[in-house]
Amino acid sequence: MNCRDYITIEPHKRGGKPCVRGLRITVYEVLEYLASDMTEAEILDDFPDLTRDDLKACIAYAADRERRFMNAPVAA
Repeated sequence: MNCRDYITIEPHKRGGKPCVRGLRITVYEVLEYLASDMTEAEILDDFPDLTRDDLKACIAYAADRERRFMNAPVAA
């Protein structure tokens, strides 16, 4: 899965935050729901526009950002 196929960034939508497929649902929100112990089924029930692949893409996107952040040079 290429998370870039699911995650979009539009400057005038949600302040340019990464969103799921152009929807107004941000990656941050999805991750926050997962972190708050919402189950996948609960999230998909509350947000019928989302799919299981969307949730996986949000996790993959966050992992990729973290990996790139950890590889960034540290200022001396």
